[in-house]
Amino acid sequence: MPPDERQREFHGRRWLTVVLRCVHLVVVIWLGACLMGAPFADSVRAAHTWVFASGVAMFAVDLWHHPGHLRETAGAAMLVKLALVAAMAIVPQHALALFWAIVVGSALVSHAPASFRHARVVGR
Repeated sequence: MPPDERQREFHGRRWLTVVLRCVHLVVVIWLGACLMGAPFADSVRAAHTWVFASGVAMFAVDLWHHPGHLRETAGAAMLVKLALVAAMAIVPQHALALFWAIVVGSALVSHAPASFRHARVVGR
């Protein structure tokens, strides 16, 4: 097995991932509410920052655990999502459309069969 195919582990990784996903889900809902004009919409910058930070944290844990992740569909999709989240801050007039594109794309990739999610898109 090539070195980038081996999975690494550390005590508590699974629970760290669960907590990060929970935080990420909460802040994604917060960001969506802000973008749709909820009374606390003035906190959109904070929500955006938390979405990006929690996404990067989850991605970092995934990359540490499975270094070959970036070569797979799921890893490439994560890079696209992070770029779209950054685009939301750069072109805020398109933030809501980008938000929904990210939500739909995330759902499609994360619930696709493993053969699709883990298909190699870069390298062998």
